[in-house]
Amino acid sequence: MRRNDGQRLSHLDASNRPRMVDVGAKAVTARSATAQAIVRFPREVARALREGGMRAKKGPVIDTAIIAGTLAAKRTHELIPFCHPLMIERCDIAAGFINEIDLEIRCTVAVSHKTGIEMEALTGASVAALTVYDMCKALSHEIVIADLRLVEKNGGKRKVQGGKIIK
Repeated sequence: MRRNDGQRLSHLDASNRPRMVDVGAKAVTARSATAQAIVRFPREVARALREGGMRAKKGPVIDTAIIAGTLAAKRTHELIPFCHPLMIERCDIAAGFINEIDLEIRCTVAVSHKTGIEMEALTGASVAALTVYDMCKALSHEIVIADLRLVEKNGGKRKVQGGKIIK
């Protein structure tokens, strides 16, 4: 199977069987990635959360989501079959309302390694969003997790900014 640029997909061998990419010959470089997820609340739920200091019956929503997202980023290789185990050097998760109903969660992860860290950022953002949902589902099951995406990547062959490859 080939990518749009004609190159073989890196996670398939010559027989199109799945495999982990061999990064043994690659150079160690500084790498970082940022991913985002949006948690969309019904208007009345968003208002109640803001008025309640972002606390639910289960506890502090944002603080718990940050802890869960960080733990998930560190364990990505246990969840995604072909991810290499990485010694993450930094994981920052931030969350805040970007409008009346949308809570943006951003996860930025950094490492010095031979392979990228996009999956760790995406996993951190998604698990943080899932944690917000879990902590708030007693208020409504109409909460939506949307727009999980890579927004920035530095290091390695390609640079991503604003979700688009620029190098």
